[in-house]
Amino acid sequence: MKTPLTFTAQVFKEGRQYVSFNPELEVASCGATPLEARVRLREAIAGFLAVAAEQGTLDTVLEQAGYVKVKNAWRDLQLVSLGRLSVPV
Repeated sequence: MKTPLTFTAQVFKEGRQYVSFNPELEVASCGATPLEARVRLREAIAGFLAVAAEQGTLDTVLEQAGYVKVKNAWRDLQLVSLGRLSVPV
């Protein structure tokens, strides 16, 4: 069994829907609840990666997203910090 990779899931509300977004792959989905939005995002990411694998572009996609391949196994990004910043506009 392959080791799963970890992806960022941002969830925010737009109107009555919850939008989920993965910045590493620029994949998005939505749902009626935050949990549903996250579940659908996971499915969207899995589908995106499956298509990339079928097309022979999975390595390129993951490299461009910042993941590192070590001895034929992909490694998660080394996340140091995650937060929000306030910037005056």
